Amino acid sequence: MKEYPIPSHFDPHKVEEVWRVPYQKRAGQALAWAGEHAIRPAAEDDFKLGLLLIDVQNTFCIPDFELFVGGRSGTGAVDDNRRLCQFIYRNLGAISEISLTMDTHDPFQIFHAVFLVDENGDHPDPMTLISADDVRAGKWKFNPAVAEGLGVDPEFGQEHLLHYTQDLEKQEKYDLTIWPYHAMLGGIGHAVVSAVEEAVFFHSIARYHRADFIVKGDNPLTEHYSAVGPEVLRGPEGEAIADKSSQFLEKLQTLDALVIAGQAKSHCVAWTINDLLDDVRQENPELVEKVYLLEDCTSPVVVPGVVDYTEGAEAAFQRFSEAGMHVVQSTDPLPNWLEGVMEKNKS
Repeated sequence: MKEYPIPSHFDPHKVEEVWRVPYQKRAGQALAWAGEHAIRPAAEDDFKLGLLLIDVQNTFCIPDFELFVGGRSGTGAVDDNRRLCQFIYRNLGAISEISLTMDTHDPFQIFHAVFLVDENGDHPDPMTLISADDVRAGKWKFNPAVAEGLGVDPEFGQEHLLHYTQDLEKQEKYDLTIWPYHAMLGGIGHAVVSAVEEAVFFHSIARYHRADFIVKGDNPLTEHYSAVGPEVLRGPEGEAIADKSSQFLEKLQTLDALVIAGQAKSHCVAWTINDLLDDVRQENPELVEKVYLLEDCTSPVVVPGVVDYTEGAEAAFQRFSEAGMHVVQSTDPLPNWLEGVMEKNKS
């Protein structure tokens, strides 16, 4: 597997900015680049390497946007995406396909403030944690004013809120978190980071393989950290409110290796990997060896003085490593950390 130089159009200082990708110009450059470096179409790859990018969107990755993932360094997602873009360009001829999940929301969702009210009719502040005890005590209630817009009646809304927080507690998951309005469908925060979008577009043209964009998180009745499935699948009467997806397990079955990066390490990345690991264990435990986690291309949620999920994220990645997944660095040459799976394929 050959490494390539970084194309001259890539500006590492622009990763933290939002701008328009000059598609026509980049398409011509990508085709010329592929010709100059004898890069073949992805369909001709003997070794199929997939790259899964979790929520590399402006809302999480651009400073001063709604939920910028700064990590403890304060610049986490920017640094992660700079390394991610360089990883894509350096390994353009080895990455067969790229998939991107898109966190997708509207105002009236269970984790947004307008969904809930207190006894005075006030909404919770962003980053408020809401437990089942809070709901039982009447500290926070379903907001009946949004019931019609959601197509439910107020009684169901309140019943669901209690059931939902109890289910999170039963599953030993984080309490319901009220997040700032973010990843709003149609808004600039929903878009993929410009520098990453450009790298993915460049890859698509150079390798003749379209990127796969996967929408998640648009169900108003549940959080949806994991791209595999939401936090809660059933409502208060046992009725299905959401389903899990098998597409990531299916991708893993058709690929020789799957590399995962994105935001945030403590939430959407960790939950996606955890759910994928559960599916792999049920389907074929040997598939776990195909998974590679780009540790230097993901950061945890840290809000100074409010919450710090760093330790939980590190513990999750340690658990994934112990399960047989590979925790790797984007700067290490691909052959170094793919050697084992490549040899296994040959045999």
